Amino acid sequence: MLKVIKNRFEQGHRTTKYPEEKINLYKRFRGLPTVHSDCDPAVVQQCAEACPQEAIDSASCRIDLGKCVFCGLCETLSEGKFACFSQNFEMGTAARDDLLFSGSLPELAEHSKTHFKKLFGRSLQLRQISAGGCNACEADTNVLNTPFFDLSRFGIQFVASPRHADGIHVTGPVSKNMRQAVLTTWEAVPDPKVVIASGACAISGGPFYGSDDIVGDLNSLIPVDLYIPGCPPHPLTTLHALLSFFK
Repeated sequence: MLKVIKNRFEQGHRTTKYPEEKINLYKRFRGLPTVHSDCDPAVVQQCAEACPQEAIDSASCRIDLGKCVFCGLCETLSEGKFACFSQNFEMGTAARDDLLFSGSLPELAEHSKTHFKKLFGRSLQLRQISAGGCNACEADTNVLNTPFFDLSRFGIQFVASPRHADGIHVTGPVSKNMRQAVLTTWEAVPDPKVVIASGACAISGGPFYGSDDIVGDLNSLIPVDLYIPGCPPHPLTTLHALLSFFK
């Protein structure tokens, strides 16, 4: 016991003070991009043709963050003239169209004040559904339960049963084999309830975009309230989205 106490003093308090204090991520992290609409159309077209996710609309000079896997190819090809990725991890949105990004995102908290803050402000229980993904999104979501993030201090927890939940947090492209399971779980959550599409797969199909074996767009199956882009979303992207939307 004395060794445990001694170790505790040596280690100190490791839980992050975010959101009270800003966190600076490693320089190689790719977050919200800066899109230069005045870029040479030929360069934008080159980026659009090379994009593995078909996430770039060269006509409107926009990047679909719901499809983007943040590979950085467009930044490399254009040498930053079309797009360059920042370290801004705050990318959650309340509407799918808001992810058609050309320069800025709407204030997530303003939408939430009208719809969800009064309902779930003190406590939010979520049922996680892994709907055929690679486990990257699930792994980065699990990180939120570590002492560094300590998600439960905000009153947000993941629960075992949908009947104990306020909503579902879906990751993966929703394979056809998981389609009914997602619907059944969603129906088991009592009203009022929320639906969160986390990661490029749940939002658009991600790397599996266009496959006949997936649903690909969770919103086409059930109404989505919160979108968290990324491949996978950084734990801080998820944390910011949850805190902005519900707290």
